[in-house]
Amino acid sequence: MFLDRDHSIAKPGFSRWRVPPAALAIHLAIGQAYAFSVFNLPLSTLVGVDKPAPTDWKLSTIGWIFSTAIVFLGLSAFTFGRWLEEAGPRKAMFCSAMCFGGGFLVAAFGVHVHQIWIIYLGYSVIGGIGLGLGYISPVSTLIKWFPDRPGMATGLAIMGFGGGAMIGSPLAVALMAHFKTPASAGVVETFLAMGALYFVFMMFGVFTVRLPAPGWAPAGWNPASGAGQPNAARRAPPAPDVHVDEAIQTKQFWLLWAVLCLNVTAGIGVLGQASPMIQEMFPGVIGAAAAAGFVGLLSLANMLGRFAWSSCSDIIGRRTTYMIFFLLGAVLYALIPTTGRVGSVTYFVAFYAVILTMYGGGFATIPAYLRDLFGVMHVGAIHGRLLTAWSVAGVAGPVLVNYIREYQIAHGVAKANAYSVTMYLMASLLVVGFIANAMVRPVDASHHWKGAHD
Repeated sequence: MFLDRDHSIAKPGFSRWRVPPAALAIHLAIGQAYAFSVFNLPLSTLVGVDKPAPTDWKLSTIGWIFSTAIVFLGLSAFTFGRWLEEAGPRKAMFCSAMCFGGGFLVAAFGVHVHQIWIIYLGYSVIGGIGLGLGYISPVSTLIKWFPDRPGMATGLAIMGFGGGAMIGSPLAVALMAHFKTPASAGVVETFLAMGALYFVFMMFGVFTVRLPAPGWAPAGWNPASGAGQPNAARRAPPAPDVHVDEAIQTKQFWLLWAVLCLNVTAGIGVLGQASPMIQEMFPGVIGAAAAAGFVGLLSLANMLGRFAWSSCSDIIGRRTTYMIFFLLGAVLYALIPTTGRVGSVTYFVAFYAVILTMYGGGFATIPAYLRDLFGVMHVGAIHGRLLTAWSVAGVAGPVLVNYIREYQIAHGVAKANAYSVTMYLMASLLVVGFIANAMVRPVDASHHWKGAHD
Protein backbone atom coordinates (compact mmCIF):
# COMPACT_ATOMS: atom_id res chain seq x y z
CA MET A 1 0.00 0.00 0.00
CA PHE A 2 1.22 3.49 -0.87
CA LEU A 3 1.08 4.68 2.75
CA ASP A 4 3.04 1.73 4.18
CA ARG A 5 6.51 2.27 5.57
CA ASP A 6 8.10 -0.11 3.03
CA HIS A 7 6.76 1.96 0.13
CA SER A 8 8.30 5.17 1.49
CA ILE A 9 11.93 3.97 1.47
CA ALA A 10 13.99 6.27 -0.77
CA LYS A 11 15.53 4.84 -3.92
CA PRO A 12 19.23 5.40 -4.73
CA GLY A 13 19.91 8.97 -5.85
CA PHE A 14 17.08 10.51 -3.79
CA SER A 15 18.14 13.93 -2.44
CA ARG A 16 17.65 14.29 1.30
CA TRP A 17 16.97 18.01 0.74
CA ARG A 18 13.54 17.08 -0.62
CA VAL A 19 12.50 16.00 2.89
CA PRO A 20 12.64 19.41 4.69
CA PRO A 21 10.01 20.93 2.31
CA ALA A 22 7.77 17.92 3.03
CA ALA A 23 8.20 18.51 6.75
CA LEU A 24 7.56 22.23 6.33
CA ALA A 25 4.28 21.52 4.51
CA ILE A 26 3.04 19.67 7.59
CA HIS A 27 4.33 22.13 10.18
CA LEU A 28 3.23 25.29 8.35
CA ALA A 29 -0.27 23.80 8.27
CA ILE A 30 -0.60 22.64 11.87
CA GLY A 31 1.14 25.82 13.06
CA GLN A 32 -2.20 27.50 12.34
CA ALA A 33 -3.04 26.58 15.93
CA TYR A 34 -1.01 29.59 17.10
CA ALA A 35 -3.38 31.84 15.11
CA PHE A 36 -6.64 30.44 16.49
CA SER A 37 -7.11 33.58 18.61
CA VAL A 38 -8.31 35.43 15.46
CA PHE A 39 -11.53 33.42 15.81
CA ASN A 40 -12.07 34.31 19.46
CA LEU A 41 -14.03 37.54 18.97
CA PRO A 42 -16.11 36.27 16.01
CA LEU A 43 -17.00 33.14 18.01
CA SER A 44 -18.10 35.34 20.94
CA THR A 45 -20.65 37.19 18.74
CA LEU A 46 -22.17 34.37 16.69
CA VAL A 47 -25.69 35.17 17.88
CA GLY A 48 -25.39 38.91 18.43
CA VAL A 49 -23.23 39.39 15.29
CA ASP A 50 -22.18 42.98 16.12
CA LYS A 51 -21.94 42.49 19.90
CA PRO A 52 -22.24 39.55 22.29
CA ALA A 53 -25.77 38.32 22.97
CA PRO A 54 -26.82 36.67 26.26
CA THR A 55 -26.58 33.24 24.64
CA ASP A 56 -23.13 33.87 23.10
CA TRP A 57 -20.06 32.20 24.60
CA LYS A 58 -17.66 34.09 26.86
CA LEU A 59 -14.09 34.68 25.71
CA SER A 60 -12.83 32.71 28.72
CA THR A 61 -14.82 29.69 27.47
CA ILE A 62 -13.57 30.07 23.90
CA GLY A 63 -9.97 30.46 25.11
CA TRP A 64 -9.93 26.83 26.22
CA ILE A 65 -10.24 25.64 22.60
CA PHE A 66 -6.56 26.38 21.97
CA SER A 67 -5.34 25.14 25.35
CA THR A 68 -7.24 21.87 24.98
CA ALA A 69 -5.81 21.39 21.49
CA ILE A 70 -2.29 21.68 22.92
CA VAL A 71 -3.18 19.15 25.62
CA PHE A 72 -4.30 16.66 22.97
CA LEU A 73 -1.20 17.43 20.91
CA GLY A 74 0.91 16.13 23.78
CA LEU A 75 -1.40 13.21 24.57
CA SER A 76 -1.53 12.01 20.95
CA ALA A 77 2.23 12.39 20.52
CA PHE A 78 2.65 10.30 23.67
CA THR A 79 0.13 7.66 22.56
CA PHE A 80 1.08 7.28 18.91
CA GLY A 81 4.83 7.95 19.00
CA ARG A 82 5.71 4.25 19.13
CA TRP A 83 3.19 3.44 16.38
CA LEU A 84 4.72 6.16 14.20
CA GLU A 85 8.11 4.46 14.24
CA GLU A 86 6.51 1.24 12.95
CA ALA A 87 4.02 2.77 10.50
CA GLY A 88 6.43 5.26 8.96
CA PRO A 89 6.11 9.01 8.36
CA ARG A 90 3.85 8.82 5.28
CA LYS A 91 1.01 7.03 7.06
CA ALA A 92 1.41 9.24 10.15
CA MET A 93 1.36 12.43 8.06
CA PHE A 94 -1.75 11.23 6.20
CA CYS A 95 -3.54 10.53 9.50
CA SER A 96 -2.44 13.97 10.69
CA ALA A 97 -3.91 15.62 7.59
CA MET A 98 -7.18 13.69 8.01
CA CYS A 99 -7.50 14.66 11.68
CA PHE A 100 -6.39 18.29 11.35
CA GLY A 101 -8.49 19.00 8.26
CA GLY A 102 -11.39 16.92 9.56
CA GLY A 103 -11.25 18.73 12.90
CA PHE A 104 -12.09 21.98 11.13
CA LEU A 105 -15.11 20.34 9.47
CA VAL A 106 -16.48 19.03 12.76
CA ALA A 107 -15.85 22.42 14.39
CA ALA A 108 -17.74 24.10 11.54
CA PHE A 109 -20.76 21.94 12.36
CA GLY A 110 -20.38 22.94 16.02
CA VAL A 111 -20.46 26.61 15.05
CA HIS A 112 -23.48 26.02 12.80
CA VAL A 113 -25.55 24.41 15.59
CA HIS A 114 -23.96 26.67 18.26
CA GLN A 115 -22.66 23.84 20.44
CA ILE A 116 -19.29 24.63 22.01
CA TRP A 117 -18.64 20.99 22.96
CA ILE A 118 -18.71 20.01 19.26
CA ILE A 119 -16.08 22.67 18.54
CA TYR A 120 -13.97 21.22 21.36
CA LEU A 121 -14.45 17.74 19.88
CA GLY A 122 -13.54 18.90 16.38
CA TYR A 123 -10.74 21.40 16.69
CA SER A 124 -9.34 20.50 20.12
CA VAL A 125 -9.66 16.71 20.25
CA ILE A 126 -9.66 15.47 16.63
CA GLY A 127 -7.58 18.41 15.41
CA GLY A 128 -5.31 18.13 18.44
CA ILE A 129 -4.58 14.50 17.57
CA GLY A 130 -3.65 15.72 14.10
CA LEU A 131 -1.35 18.30 15.69
CA GLY A 132 0.49 15.64 17.68
CA LEU A 133 0.94 13.23 14.77
CA GLY A 134 1.96 16.02 12.41
CA TYR A 135 4.40 17.52 14.87
CA ILE A 136 6.53 14.44 15.59
CA SER A 137 6.44 12.50 12.30
CA PRO A 138 8.61 14.91 10.22
CA VAL A 139 11.02 15.47 13.11
CA SER A 140 11.81 11.77 13.53
CA THR A 141 12.35 11.42 9.77
CA LEU A 142 14.62 14.46 9.48
CA ILE A 143 16.88 13.23 12.26
CA LYS A 144 17.40 10.01 10.28
CA TRP A 145 18.22 11.96 7.10
CA PHE A 146 20.55 14.46 8.79
CA PRO A 147 22.66 12.57 11.38
CA ASP A 148 25.43 15.08 10.71
CA ARG A 149 23.30 18.15 11.55
CA PRO A 150 20.23 17.05 13.49
CA GLY A 151 19.69 20.46 15.11
CA MET A 152 19.61 22.31 11.81
CA ALA A 153 17.31 19.72 10.22
CA THR A 154 14.71 19.70 12.99
CA GLY A 155 14.92 23.49 13.17
CA LEU A 156 13.92 23.68 9.51
CA ALA A 157 10.69 21.81 10.17
CA ILE A 158 9.79 23.18 13.59
CA MET A 159 10.42 26.69 12.29
CA GLY A 160 7.32 26.03 10.18
CA PHE A 161 5.18 25.40 13.26
CA GLY A 162 6.26 28.74 14.69
CA GLY A 163 5.57 30.50 11.39
CA GLY A 164 2.25 28.79 10.70
CA ALA A 165 0.39 31.66 12.35
CA MET A 166 1.86 34.09 9.84
CA ILE A 167 -0.10 32.21 7.15
CA GLY A 168 -3.08 31.07 9.22
CA SER A 169 -3.92 34.46 10.71
CA PRO A 170 -4.26 36.54 7.50
CA LEU A 171 -5.85 33.57 5.71
CA ALA A 172 -8.57 33.27 8.36
CA VAL A 173 -9.17 37.04 8.42
CA ALA A 174 -9.42 37.19 4.62
CA LEU A 175 -11.79 34.23 4.44
CA MET A 176 -14.06 35.58 7.18
CA ALA A 177 -14.18 38.94 5.39
CA HIS A 178 -15.08 37.15 2.16
CA PHE A 179 -17.85 35.04 3.67
CA LYS A 180 -19.20 37.68 6.09
CA THR A 181 -22.86 38.70 5.74
CA PRO A 182 -25.10 40.98 7.83
CA ALA A 183 -26.32 37.89 9.67
CA SER A 184 -23.03 35.95 9.97
CA ALA A 185 -19.31 36.50 10.66
CA GLY A 186 -18.49 33.78 8.12
CA VAL A 187 -16.87 31.44 10.65
CA VAL A 188 -18.63 28.27 9.41
CA GLU A 189 -17.57 28.79 5.81
CA THR A 190 -14.05 29.76 6.89
CA PHE A 191 -13.65 26.58 8.94
CA LEU A 192 -14.84 24.49 5.98
CA ALA A 193 -12.49 26.22 3.55
CA MET A 194 -9.48 26.03 5.86
CA GLY A 195 -10.09 22.36 6.60
CA ALA A 196 -10.04 21.56 2.87
CA LEU A 197 -7.09 23.86 2.06
CA TYR A 198 -4.88 22.54 4.86
CA PHE A 199 -5.65 18.94 3.98
CA VAL A 200 -4.53 19.48 0.37
CA PHE A 201 -1.44 21.41 1.50
CA MET A 202 -0.44 18.66 3.94
CA MET A 203 -0.83 16.02 1.24
CA PHE A 204 2.21 17.52 -0.49
CA GLY A 205 4.21 16.37 2.52
CA VAL A 206 2.58 12.93 2.43
CA PHE A 207 3.51 12.36 -1.21
CA THR A 208 7.03 13.85 -0.91
CA VAL A 209 8.41 12.37 2.31
CA ARG A 210 10.78 9.40 2.18
CA LEU A 211 12.75 7.33 4.69
CA PRO A 212 16.45 6.62 4.16
CA ALA A 213 17.33 3.06 3.19
CA PRO A 214 18.83 0.89 5.96
CA GLY A 215 22.52 1.68 6.38
CA TRP A 216 22.31 4.95 4.43
CA ALA A 217 24.66 7.75 5.49
CA PRO A 218 25.48 11.19 4.04
CA ALA A 219 28.38 11.25 1.59
CA GLY A 220 31.66 11.76 3.40
CA TRP A 221 30.11 11.37 6.85
CA ASN A 222 31.88 9.05 9.28
CA PRO A 223 30.37 8.95 12.79
CA ALA A 224 33.38 7.10 14.17
CA SER A 225 36.01 9.60 13.03
CA GLY A 226 33.79 12.69 13.05
CA ALA A 227 34.39 13.44 9.38
CA GLY A 228 31.72 15.65 7.90
CA GLN A 229 30.33 16.68 11.28
CA PRO A 230 30.25 20.04 13.05
CA ASN A 231 32.51 20.62 16.06
CA ALA A 232 30.04 19.53 18.73
CA ALA A 233 29.46 16.21 16.94
CA ARG A 234 33.19 15.57 16.72
CA ARG A 235 33.47 15.89 20.48
CA ALA A 236 30.62 13.47 21.20
CA PRO A 237 29.97 10.33 19.09
CA PRO A 238 26.31 9.39 18.46
CA ALA A 239 24.63 7.89 21.51
CA PRO A 240 23.77 4.17 21.52
CA ASP A 241 20.06 3.47 20.99
CA VAL A 242 17.67 3.28 23.93
CA HIS A 243 14.23 1.66 23.64
CA VAL A 244 11.38 4.12 24.28
CA ASP A 245 10.02 2.07 27.21
CA GLU A 246 13.47 2.10 28.77
CA ALA A 247 14.06 5.77 28.02
CA ILE A 248 11.15 6.98 30.14
CA GLN A 249 12.62 5.13 33.11
CA THR A 250 15.82 7.19 33.02
CA LYS A 251 16.39 10.36 35.01
CA GLN A 252 17.66 12.03 31.82
CA PHE A 253 14.20 11.78 30.25
CA TRP A 254 12.51 13.44 33.21
CA LEU A 255 15.17 16.11 33.50
CA LEU A 256 14.56 17.00 29.83
CA TRP A 257 10.81 16.85 30.49
CA ALA A 258 11.30 19.51 33.18
CA VAL A 259 13.62 21.50 30.90
CA LEU A 260 11.02 21.66 28.10
CA CYS A 261 8.08 22.27 30.43
CA LEU A 262 9.75 25.18 32.23
CA ASN A 263 11.03 26.80 29.03
CA VAL A 264 7.59 26.57 27.39
CA THR A 265 5.68 27.70 30.49
CA ALA A 266 7.73 30.89 30.60
CA GLY A 267 7.10 31.71 26.95
CA ILE A 268 3.61 30.49 26.09
CA GLY A 269 1.83 32.57 28.71
CA VAL A 270 3.42 35.71 27.30
CA LEU A 271 2.41 34.78 23.74
CA GLY A 272 -1.22 34.53 24.74
CA GLN A 273 -1.23 37.85 26.61
CA ALA A 274 1.26 39.86 24.52
CA SER A 275 -1.16 42.40 23.04
CA PRO A 276 -2.94 43.48 26.24
CA MET A 277 0.33 43.28 28.21
CA ILE A 278 2.21 45.88 26.18
CA GLN A 279 -0.87 48.15 26.07
CA GLU A 280 -1.36 47.96 29.84
CA MET A 281 2.33 48.41 30.68
CA PHE A 282 2.60 51.44 28.40
CA PRO A 283 -0.86 53.11 28.61
CA GLY A 284 -1.34 56.01 26.22
CA VAL A 285 1.86 55.10 24.37
CA ILE A 286 0.98 51.77 22.73
CA GLY A 287 -2.36 51.37 21.01
CA ALA A 288 -4.08 48.37 19.47
CA ALA A 289 -2.36 48.73 16.09
CA ALA A 290 1.14 48.93 17.62
CA ALA A 291 0.31 45.99 19.91
CA ALA A 292 -0.69 43.93 16.87
CA GLY A 293 2.70 44.75 15.35
CA PHE A 294 4.36 43.61 18.58
CA VAL A 295 2.53 40.27 18.38
CA GLY A 296 3.67 39.87 14.78
CA LEU A 297 7.27 40.59 15.78
CA LEU A 298 7.10 37.97 18.53
CA SER A 299 5.79 35.40 16.01
CA LEU A 300 8.69 36.21 13.70
CA ALA A 301 11.19 35.90 16.58
CA ASN A 302 9.59 32.60 17.61
CA MET A 303 9.94 31.27 14.05
CA LEU A 304 13.49 32.47 13.36
CA GLY A 305 14.73 31.32 16.78
CA ARG A 306 13.69 27.77 15.97
CA PHE A 307 16.11 27.54 13.08
CA ALA A 308 18.90 29.79 14.40
CA TRP A 309 19.24 28.28 17.87
CA SER A 310 18.86 24.66 16.76
CA SER A 311 21.53 25.19 14.08
CA CYS A 312 23.75 26.84 16.68
CA SER A 313 23.29 23.82 18.94
CA ASP A 314 25.04 21.67 16.29
CA ILE A 315 28.15 23.76 16.95
CA ILE A 316 28.10 24.52 20.68
CA GLY A 317 26.12 21.47 21.83
CA ARG A 318 22.58 21.02 23.10
CA ARG A 319 23.31 21.31 26.82
CA THR A 320 25.20 24.59 26.37
CA THR A 321 22.40 25.99 24.22
CA TYR A 322 19.85 25.37 26.95
CA MET A 323 22.18 26.88 29.53
CA ILE A 324 22.04 30.10 27.51
CA PHE A 325 18.24 29.89 27.22
CA PHE A 326 17.77 29.65 30.96
CA LEU A 327 20.44 32.08 32.14
CA LEU A 328 19.76 34.82 29.60
CA GLY A 329 16.01 34.25 29.81
CA ALA A 330 15.95 34.59 33.60
CA VAL A 331 17.89 37.87 33.42
CA LEU A 332 15.62 39.31 30.72
CA TYR A 333 12.40 38.32 32.52
CA ALA A 334 13.68 39.90 35.73
CA LEU A 335 14.40 43.14 33.85
CA ILE A 336 10.98 43.38 32.13
CA PRO A 337 9.25 45.18 35.05
CA THR A 338 12.06 47.75 35.06
CA THR A 339 11.47 48.53 31.38
CA GLY A 340 7.86 49.33 32.27
CA ARG A 341 8.79 51.54 35.22
CA VAL A 342 11.25 53.61 33.15
CA GLY A 343 8.87 53.68 30.18
CA SER A 344 11.27 52.09 27.69
CA VAL A 345 9.21 50.48 24.94
CA THR A 346 12.38 49.78 22.96
CA TYR A 347 13.98 47.64 25.67
CA PHE A 348 10.66 45.94 26.46
CA VAL A 349 10.19 44.88 22.83
CA ALA A 350 13.85 43.91 22.38
CA PHE A 351 13.92 41.79 25.54
CA TYR A 352 10.76 39.94 24.59
CA ALA A 353 11.95 39.37 21.02
CA VAL A 354 15.07 37.64 22.38
CA ILE A 355 12.98 35.66 24.90
CA LEU A 356 10.71 34.41 22.11
CA THR A 357 13.68 33.31 19.96
CA MET A 358 14.72 31.10 22.88
CA TYR A 359 11.16 29.88 23.40
CA GLY A 360 11.05 28.71 19.79
CA GLY A 361 14.63 27.49 19.91
CA GLY A 362 13.77 25.25 22.84
CA PHE A 363 11.17 23.38 20.77
CA ALA A 364 13.54 22.94 17.83
CA THR A 365 16.58 21.88 19.87
CA ILE A 366 14.91 19.26 22.06
CA PRO A 367 14.62 16.51 19.37
CA ALA A 368 18.37 16.70 18.68
CA TYR A 369 19.02 16.69 22.45
CA LEU A 370 17.00 13.47 22.71
CA ARG A 371 18.93 11.98 19.81
CA ASP A 372 22.22 12.84 21.57
CA LEU A 373 21.10 10.95 24.68
CA PHE A 374 18.90 8.12 23.40
CA GLY A 375 20.04 7.46 19.81
CA VAL A 376 17.82 7.44 16.73
CA MET A 377 15.98 4.10 16.97
CA HIS A 378 12.94 5.42 18.87
CA VAL A 379 13.66 9.15 18.90
CA GLY A 380 10.20 9.93 17.45
CA ALA A 381 8.43 7.91 20.13
CA ILE A 382 10.57 9.39 22.90
CA HIS A 383 9.96 12.88 21.53
CA GLY A 384 6.24 12.15 21.52
CA ARG A 385 6.23 11.19 25.17
CA LEU A 386 8.31 14.22 26.09
CA LEU A 387 5.73 16.51 24.48
CA THR A 388 3.37 15.88 27.40
CA ALA A 389 5.52 18.61 28.98
CA TRP A 390 4.09 20.98 26.36
CA SER A 391 0.55 19.89 27.32
CA VAL A 392 1.20 20.83 30.93
CA ALA A 393 2.92 24.10 30.00
CA GLY A 394 0.15 25.01 27.54
CA VAL A 395 -2.23 25.19 30.49
CA ALA A 396 0.16 26.36 33.23
CA GLY A 397 1.67 29.31 31.33
CA PRO A 398 -1.56 31.15 30.43
CA VAL A 399 -3.11 30.33 33.81
CA LEU A 400 -0.14 31.81 35.69
CA VAL A 401 -0.07 34.99 33.61
CA ASN A 402 -3.83 35.58 33.50
CA TYR A 403 -4.86 34.64 37.01
CA ILE A 404 -1.98 36.37 38.78
CA ARG A 405 -2.76 39.50 36.76
CA GLU A 406 -6.45 39.33 37.75
CA TYR A 407 -5.53 38.80 41.41
CA GLN A 408 -3.17 41.76 41.39
CA ILE A 409 -5.71 44.09 39.78
CA ALA A 410 -8.46 42.92 42.15
CA HIS A 411 -6.24 43.91 45.07
CA GLY A 412 -5.62 47.41 43.85
CA VAL A 413 -2.45 47.01 41.80
CA ALA A 414 -2.36 49.25 38.72
CA LYS A 415 -2.61 47.42 35.40
CA ALA A 416 0.82 48.74 34.38
CA ASN A 417 2.35 46.93 37.38
CA ALA A 418 0.14 43.83 37.39
CA TYR A 419 2.69 41.72 35.51
CA SER A 420 5.71 42.29 37.76
CA VAL A 421 5.12 39.31 40.06
CA THR A 422 4.51 37.07 37.04
CA MET A 423 7.76 38.14 35.37
CA TYR A 424 9.78 37.43 38.53
CA LEU A 425 8.03 34.05 38.81
CA MET A 426 8.95 33.22 35.22
CA ALA A 427 12.57 34.16 35.93
CA SER A 428 12.52 31.81 38.92
CA LEU A 429 11.12 28.96 36.82
CA LEU A 430 13.97 29.42 34.35
CA VAL A 431 16.50 29.20 37.17
CA VAL A 432 14.98 25.83 38.12
CA GLY A 433 15.24 24.84 34.45
CA PHE A 434 18.92 25.80 34.45
CA ILE A 435 19.53 23.48 37.41
CA ALA A 436 17.65 20.60 35.73
CA ASN A 437 19.65 21.03 32.52
CA ALA A 438 22.92 21.17 34.45
CA MET A 439 22.11 17.75 35.94
CA VAL A 440 21.80 16.03 32.54
CA ARG A 441 24.48 13.40 31.94
CA PRO A 442 24.93 10.64 29.32
CA VAL A 443 22.59 7.67 29.72
CA ASP A 444 24.09 4.76 31.62
CA ALA A 445 25.05 1.75 29.47
CA SER A 446 22.62 -0.45 31.40
CA HIS A 447 19.76 1.29 29.54
CA HIS A 448 21.19 0.77 26.04
CA TRP A 449 19.28 -1.39 23.58
CA LYS A 450 20.95 -4.78 23.32
CA GLY A 451 18.70 -6.52 20.79
CA ALA A 452 18.15 -6.09 17.07
CA HIS A 453 16.54 -2.84 16.00
CA ASP A 454 12.79 -3.10 15.87
